[in-house]
Amino acid sequence: MKSRILMVDDEKNILEAYARNLREHFEISTAMSGKEALAIMEKSPFPVIVSDYKMPEMNGVELLEKVRQQCPDTVQIMLTGQADMQAVVDLINRGKIFRFLTKPCASEALEQTIRDALRQYELINAERELLGKTLGGSIKVLTDLLALAKPQVFNQSVRIRNLARKIYRAMNIHDAWKIEISALLSQIGCVTMPDSVLKNAYQGLTLSEDEAVMFNNHPLIAADMIANIPRMEVVAEIIKYQEKRFDGKGVPADNLSGDGIPLGARILKVANDYVRFMNLGLQDFSAIYEMKKRPGVYDPRILDVLEGVTKQEGEQNKAYITKQLLIKQLQEGMYLAEDVVTAAGVVIGNKNQPVTRALIVTLTNHATNQQIKQPIQVITKVE
Repeated sequence: MKSRILMVDDEKNILEAYARNLREHFEISTAMSGKEALAIMEKSPFPVIVSDYKMPEMNGVELLEKVRQQCPDTVQIMLTGQADMQAVVDLINRGKIFRFLTKPCASEALEQTIRDALRQYELINAERELLGKTLGGSIKVLTDLLALAKPQVFNQSVRIRNLARKIYRAMNIHDAWKIEISALLSQIGCVTMPDSVLKNAYQGLTLSEDEAVMFNNHPLIAADMIANIPRMEVVAEIIKYQEKRFDGKGVPADNLSGDGIPLGARILKVANDYVRFMNLGLQDFSAIYEMKKRPGVYDPRILDVLEGVTKQEGEQNKAYITKQLLIKQLQEGMYLAEDVVTAAGVVIGNKNQPVTRALIVTLTNHATNQQIKQPIQVITKVE
């Protein structure tokens, strides 16, 4: 199967020559303007785009800058006869353009450059796939262990992640995986705290001065832990600022405020506090009302998005019911409707915690020794 290449030039005879010389090797599409090229890319992104520099209305530099925003993985080649050399050189030096060729360009040279660009595209996507699978698998192991060691922390993390996911999807955020992972690992710094402190903090109860300091530092502890993982610097930064108020107050104590705070951290701040209000037993509309009474704490745009997604979520929740099931009947995708406590008084599952394979194994092992009672009350979708 031939690779798809988009060629852009305002001269029809040049585009026809491109198609004639390269169609044996590639599937060539053409556009005679930047506007037309963007419309084509919007429908179906291309691995490689080759653009002339000198075009009316939108030159090649302006086009490729928009392509980078619209299709960041597309590899870019600039081909021109009379370019503003300094502008193009600057773009190359900043890593914006893969290659720059001058016209006239031999067909063999252009073909080889396109092949090099396609290899670059394959490398970018192979690296992303490898990173995604490796990182995703590592985080799943980490969160499974967290669920077993600190179910209260894991439960809070999942609820924050689920809400943050609804928010970033509603906002159509690019590279949202960073927010997804940040939310799931946002509470990992809490593993150092006693369960009694966590319970009071998550329920919004008053903490002693020492307990407040302990809890307020959990984002910094988590950020230090995550920063040691390669390519997780942005995630660590989001986690670090998850409790930072929009007006700049709070942890960490620095000069960042407003839009200077990472967007993911502003989303986590809203998700964190909403879940805490819900832990107090407030209904969704009451929780948002209370949050709106706290000016300067939240990014107002994100708060508006939260209000919209919770209304939608309220309709979706009608599709869930509570059931009493034996452990062998539990399935992933269900949620615990109550805390699961062993005969010794140890909590091994929290209310609203998602049922995972690791949790089912843990419950089965405890049930074998008659350490927990059956059936288990769970929340599941209406069949």
